Amino acid sequence: MEIKRNIKVEFVSREPIEKQEIEMVERKGLGHPDSLCDGVAEAVSVALCKEYRRKCGMILHHNTDKVQLVAGRSNPRYGGGEVISPIYILLGGRATRAFAGDEIPVDIVAMNAAKEYLKKVRNLDVDRHVIVDSKLGEGSSDLIEVFKGKCEANPEMPMANDTSFGVAHAPLSETESIALNVENRVMEEYRTKEKAIGEDMKVMALREKDIITLTVGDAFVSRYVDEYEQYEATKQRLKEFVTSIAEEYTTREVNTLINMADTPDSVYITVTGTSAEMGDDGGAGRGNRCNGLITPSRSISMEGASGKNPVNHTGKIYNLLANKMATDIVEKVDGVREVSIKLLSEIGRRIDDPKVATAQLLMKSDVNRGAVEQNVKRITDEWLSNIAEITEMVIRGELRIF
Repeated sequence: MEIKRNIKVEFVSREPIEKQEIEMVERKGLGHPDSLCDGVAEAVSVALCKEYRRKCGMILHHNTDKVQLVAGRSNPRYGGGEVISPIYILLGGRATRAFAGDEIPVDIVAMNAAKEYLKKVRNLDVDRHVIVDSKLGEGSSDLIEVFKGKCEANPEMPMANDTSFGVAHAPLSETESIALNVENRVMEEYRTKEKAIGEDMKVMALREKDIITLTVGDAFVSRYVDEYEQYEATKQRLKEFVTSIAEEYTTREVNTLINMADTPDSVYITVTGTSAEMGDDGGAGRGNRCNGLITPSRSISMEGASGKNPVNHTGKIYNLLANKMATDIVEKVDGVREVSIKLLSEIGRRIDDPKVATAQLLMKSDVNRGAVEQNVKRITDEWLSNIAEITEMVIRGELRIF
């Protein structure tokens, strides 16, 4: 049966983001305590999905998005240092523990997945520096029944577990592209040759008209820094690399600032490369959105996607889906300067048929709006028709979650 979905297209008139006077963008990097919680939450969910399929032939109800991190204590010093008290990570949320009379080793799967993920922080000795504790509970009976529920017309189509919305925009602005790619490329390219660079990097980008200021905090690894002069030289090289990345995305003036709280008597060095070792706690859902950024200059959802089940949790699926829709619309529909997507689910309603799906379009010039509207509705409808592919992309690790 063909669905007539409630898809709305609106043409808006406002100043494009690039012409607005002020823009702020933040990126919390891989080793930031909040990002560690997001990464662990998602790793646990994916591991449970795979275990459920292996043992039960299907993904069972779970949400592992309530991860909390309590910072440890450490004593970093030039050339070395030690972790004095371990980081404590609590795995919270809900997971199905039995199926057809057989128990599922939820806690073992979850803790193994968390520890494996934490190995991404190279100088963190997971066995010595971290305590992982699983307190995953059983799911609410009401939500489990919604999870089991299927649409009569399409038994393969899940029903939404909540009334929630997903939001996305495209394309990324210059400032957004810089904030995202600075952290990504430092982690992927630069830290392989500069061992002192830690995974806990935060990038705060401010654009004031045509001047972009990048304030970067990075937890240098103390064992690779022997003295203050070496620390300052390492910082200078990082500044030059960050600036060179930024200049690939803009012709605007770029000012880069690194570890601004430093003094000769106090610098940002850590034993492990993450501030979670001392004084900085974390929680899942407090960091980057699904596009990898925190963007106060745009429409944004407060829904943290990491750890939510990828089958019927629309707080996760709709944010990921909105990002795919927005990117496709900008790439495939002529004349679209900016697009903002908003999808609203309704609990108990099939996830491929949202309460409303809206696309707000800012156009580059006068175009055939009728043709634009038709193409945008087609792309939106096609993604909703293939919404189950989002689930598989999540399990394969093909989508950015944070």
